[in-house]
Amino acid sequence: MAGTDVNQAALKQAIKEALAETLQKPRELLHEVFAEVLEDFAVAEAISEGQETNIATREEVFRILQGEAWRPPFARASLGT
Repeated sequence: MAGTDVNQAALKQAIKEALAETLQKPRELLHEVFAEVLEDFAVAEAISEGQETNIATREEVFRILQGEAWRPPFARASLGT
C-alpha cells in the first residue's frame, strides 16, 4: 500500500506541474502579443507626432545622438555655429 500512496502522490504532483505549465504558456503568449501591440501603438504615435513637427537637419540629429544640448536655430546663429 505504501508504494501505491507514493505513486499516487507522484502522479498528483506530476498532474499539478503539467496543469501549471499548461496555464503558464498562454499567459506568456498573451504577454508577448500585448507587448507587441503596445509597441505598435507607440511607433504609430511617434510617427504621428513626427508628421506634426518641423524637420530636423542631419546636424541636429547627430548633435542629439552625441549627447550635446539642443539649441534653437537662433541661438546657433548667434554663436556662429
